[in-house]
Amino acid sequence: MNDTTHIDIPTLMDGIGHNARSAAVALARSSAAQRYDALVAAAAAIIGGQEEILSANARDMQAAETKGLAGSMLDRLLLDESRVKAMAAGIHQVAELADPVGEISDEWLRPNGLVIQRVRVPLGVIGIIYESRPNVTADAGALCLKSGNAVILRGGSESFYSSTAIHACMVQGLEHAKLPAEAIQMIPTTDRAAVGYLLSSMQSYVDVIVPRGGRSLIERVQADARVPVIGHLEGLCHVYVHESAAIDKACDIVVNAKMRRTGICGAAETMLIDKGCLDTHLQPILDALIEAGCEVRGDELICASDSRVKKATDADWDTEYLDAIISVRAVDDVAQAIEHIEEHGSGHTESIVAEDEEATERFLHDLDSAILLHNASTQFADGGEFGMGAEIGIATGKIHARGPVGAEQLTSYKYVVRGTGQIRP
Repeated sequence: MNDTTHIDIPTLMDGIGHNARSAAVALARSSAAQRYDALVAAAAAIIGGQEEILSANARDMQAAETKGLAGSMLDRLLLDESRVKAMAAGIHQVAELADPVGEISDEWLRPNGLVIQRVRVPLGVIGIIYESRPNVTADAGALCLKSGNAVILRGGSESFYSSTAIHACMVQGLEHAKLPAEAIQMIPTTDRAAVGYLLSSMQSYVDVIVPRGGRSLIERVQADARVPVIGHLEGLCHVYVHESAAIDKACDIVVNAKMRRTGICGAAETMLIDKGCLDTHLQPILDALIEAGCEVRGDELICASDSRVKKATDADWDTEYLDAIISVRAVDDVAQAIEHIEEHGSGHTESIVAEDEEATERFLHDLDSAILLHNASTQFADGGEFGMGAEIGIATGKIHARGPVGAEQLTSYKYVVRGTGQIRP
């Protein structure tokens, strides 16, 4: 089925929702061994289906290039042999994680003899809407399966054929483990009306929506969804170079944070640097950034130090470039760095490069972003790097999940109370 086929969207989506709800019940009652077997088999199917996946991706890439997609979007869309292997490896890592379903996260005894346990349970049915990253099909499917949730996937039109090929491998894993194929469903159309229906008319089927993509997608989901949303609006990430930073360390971290992959939400968009170390630290960092192909936009002090730096506008401090561009501002001290981040940041990820313990602890304590790092690149804002195997996204809200959303974050809990005949007076 494709976007040229006439589809009755309500009938299609209600059928998907009904099947997902039934599959969620079966998954919640399935064993950890079954879910493990399904994941291992899905990973094997991805390796075995590599040729078909790459062929489908080539079709998507050709259409995207013809359409004139930006370089950052093309990088997200591209699959090659190493990325296919990484997808399979990520599924294996998820399979090896401790099973969150049924875990007793707390237990206590009341004076009346009641034993109360807090037990992890799946959320139920999760709807995931994402753009041009076909690997999300594997990551999201694996994490939802591990956590006992059924999932409805809606990938971007740019990655339609790639995601369809990957989804077929995930279904093979489910069937191998004798779990319902409907536990991982992909909406089989690029018609945008399907997204609208998922957000507005499927409350009886879907428990939570997770959007993963650009600002316009996130804003639409947060505005239109009739069920809870786990997501972040954008990744305005900062690296702050304190005057105590080791120069070589600062150069390596800033360049990696900005340039390793410019199109991901954990890429640094702004560097803040103490005025007290401009004479020693700034030039080596600017040289390293520019040599790596990065455009630098700076405030007056930064521009005065290097003719290659373009003057930053007010808008630059609030821009998620997702490109080889970084804005640089000189600050008085850690307090002013924190003030800048609180005013312009999105609560995603911030890093301090410093050897001074007092400044470091103030930065880590006073800021309230989802992820804070010391002497490390912001590109570590990733579930795989956190040991979660993979992630569905980085949540910047404070309700339910925050930071990388892995299998454990896709569970809720229930209370189990065991008595011996107690009645309440």
